[in-house]
Amino acid sequence: MRLSHFHKLFIFSILICFTVNNISAQQATVTVNQDAQIPQLLELKKSLEKENKLSDGYTIQLYYGELNRANSVIRKYRNIYSAWPASIEYETPNYKVWVGNFSTRLEADRALIEIQRDFSSAFILKPERKKKSK
Repeated sequence: MRLSHFHKLFIFSILICFTVNNISAQQATVTVNQDAQIPQLLELKKSLEKENKLSDGYTIQLYYGELNRANSVIRKYRNIYSAWPASIEYETPNYKVWVGNFSTRLEADRALIEIQRDFSSAFILKPERKKKSK
């Protein structure tokens, strides 16, 4: 009887050893080689998206007119809101205050409802991207 307990314990110990070996054999190391310019390009892309330069989406216009008033409007906006980036765009001879970079009309509508509490004349527009001439 005692011998059978010894055999069971021995077999159980061997099974545990094989299981531990299989578990530890599942570890691996992955090496990623990337171009050194990729982080720079990602930062450039982020800054262009923040400035509404890459988007085919929607933006909210708060003001259209002269520069001093545009600066005043953007300062007021930035004191109240921080969720969406704002910028001043120039279109001869006027300046525009644009807010946000919304990929869908629904996102823009939701933001507009909130922004119109403080800027009642705000409206949504879909700016056209400037096409490069060949």
